[in-house]
Amino acid sequence: MRETPPLLLPLFRSNAVGELLAWLYLHPEKEYSTTDLAKRTGVSQPTVSREMDRFAAAGLTEERRHGNLRLIRADTDTIVAKPLTDLLAVTFGPAAVLPPLLQPIPGIDEAYIYGSWAARHANQTGPSPRDIDVLVVGAPDEDELYDAARAAERVLGREVNINRISPASWHADQGDPFVTSLRNKPLHLLIQNRRTP
Repeated sequence: MRETPPLLLPLFRSNAVGELLAWLYLHPEKEYSTTDLAKRTGVSQPTVSREMDRFAAAGLTEERRHGNLRLIRADTDTIVAKPLTDLLAVTFGPAAVLPPLLQPIPGIDEAYIYGSWAARHANQTGPSPRDIDVLVVGAPDEDELYDAARAAERVLGREVNINRISPASWHADQGDPFVTSLRNKPLHLLIQNRRTP
């Protein structure tokens, strides 16, 4: 029996490469500095700079200088842009699409992807994720979370389920079996703690 590849999309050398491309191609109207991309992906700035050199050499990105800043954007005027964008949306897309949708919603302290997508991102083998499970810690408006999930689905091409939990439950030492289970499995951080629990 063949073992399932651990990466979300093993065509890329690493998940970092996929996430960097996802931020660029799923937000083609934006320009990013290497510092900004490093902050958004958690990849070191030297690594981001090297990958941007590779992307530029492959004709995947456009760059311009603004003072000392190197500003990078996806080159969407190539034959590979549309299929690459579609491929990135269904693989690394959640890491790039969900933060900008959730960040403006008041009441979110933290947000994570969990379940099969987080497991594949953490290089655990298994089938390709069918949906995206998101945990939001805080007390945001449920209608706003619903709208964010539907907006994400339109880009990602798969169901997005957002579960909300109180900060007290999330930060409790023990008790809730759901929380205990989540803490023992891979989580992909979308939004950092925005206030002290």
